[in-house]
Amino acid sequence: MDYDDMLDRAVSETPEVTGGDDRLDLPDPAVREEGSVTVVENFQALAGRLDRAPAHLLQFLQRELGTSGHIDESGRGRLTGSFGADRIGAAVDAYVETFVRCPECGLPDTRLETANGVTVLRCEACGARSATGGSE
Repeated sequence: MDYDDMLDRAVSETPEVTGGDDRLDLPDPAVREEGSVTVVENFQALAGRLDRAPAHLLQFLQRELGTSGHIDESGRGRLTGSFGADRIGAAVDAYVETFVRCPECGLPDTRLETANGVTVLRCEACGARSATGGSE
């Protein structure tokens, strides 16, 4: 296989990058308090829009907010303590910067992979791989 064939193959296998930064349009966290628990009503929608496992997002939120929590049978996130939508939104933004956006190109077209016990963020747009600084 000569260089031109390899280049043609690489171009044909590279995913198309369309749109801009607005492709990652997250809904605002819909929160309400239930006694001493804050319920994130649209938790599944947030995790789905980020294309990440809900348990991974919850684990990050627990660390970021310094609390415990779980996902109830309805798929809502339940966090112990009183947290406003702005504080949960800031924690979700921190999650996006750590586990979703590519540090090289800034696009959200990434996947989490584990290599040798280290969580790596692989960008499907530019091909970059970088350690996330967190655990999966």
